[in-house]
Amino acid sequence: MSIVHEHLHLFPFDAPPTVLARREELLLAEPVASSVKPPEAAPITAVHYSPAFTEAKGPQRNVFESPTLRIERHSMTGGRQRFYHRNTGADEISYQVDGKRLLMTECGSVDLVPGEFVRLPNGVAHDNYGRQDIHLLIYVSEPAVELQPASRASEYLEQQFPEWTPAVVNELVSKDLAGPGQYLVLAPADEALLLGNARSDPRRLSVIQLDDAQQGLAWVYRSAHVWIGRTLRDASDGRVYQRHLNADEVQYQVRGRRTLITQRGCLDIEPGDFVRIPHGVAFTSIHHEPSEYLVLASRHDVAQAAESNKQSRKPDAAEVERLRAG
Repeated sequence: MSIVHEHLHLFPFDAPPTVLARREELLLAEPVASSVKPPEAAPITAVHYSPAFTEAKGPQRNVFESPTLRIERHSMTGGRQRFYHRNTGADEISYQVDGKRLLMTECGSVDLVPGEFVRLPNGVAHDNYGRQDIHLLIYVSEPAVELQPASRASEYLEQQFPEWTPAVVNELVSKDLAGPGQYLVLAPADEALLLGNARSDPRRLSVIQLDDAQQGLAWVYRSAHVWIGRTLRDASDGRVYQRHLNADEVQYQVRGRRTLITQRGCLDIEPGDFVRIPHGVAFTSIHHEPSEYLVLASRHDVAQAAESNKQSRKPDAAEVERLRAG
């Protein structure tokens, strides 16, 4: 193996990384004999859900969580939630994976398509009308700000969707990160009155969609403890490694296949895979086709809540070179 370069990053990424030259075979090797006992290193694992709609609305799937962050994966067929939801302890950021979803709020409504992000500020009541829909929800405990320009915004709609008839429905108020057992109030609400607030409320939801011209890593949202972005590259030979000194990284594969190489093993990644790289572990990716994935950097340790579908294998020098050769 040849010399590679490692970038050492320090959250919140407000300074350029330190760049080190490394012998790759040593970076990935077992430690040499020593009186120091090596740490017990768990393999890197992945959680996979189909990225294409294949099911009726099912239960929410809690994938990762920490005291300042929670990530869910949702799927909806041609229907709505059972209630409006109002957070009191978190901004709620969503990413549309598949299908369409009408987000209905007191700050206006907007129909979301795959590849679009939107942020619900803490305290905004909302419901969803999904059509063969898959979306991710990311709850962050501190206010987040947009780092990319909006492609469009929510607006007041007199008729939310063709079959919609306003009714009295429940409104659920939650605390903290809106997880199980964090519900405060469930009470009836007049949804026509609730959604009608958008006629006088100047607040609007900003929808963000990155295009393929934005190669590399583009950060989309920033909060005190969590940054959220997207990485898009046509190809990568994996000769540049990353290591976060004080942040876990969670990735969600949107399209394309790649091999994730880490000091805890390598893993073949496909669309629909979630994977977490703990802070302090060096990693890179090798792929020969365009690859797009979401990136979430958390200042605090992130725990995997869902069951793993696969785990990393230990690569040797020959395998990494074969991967580079294609």
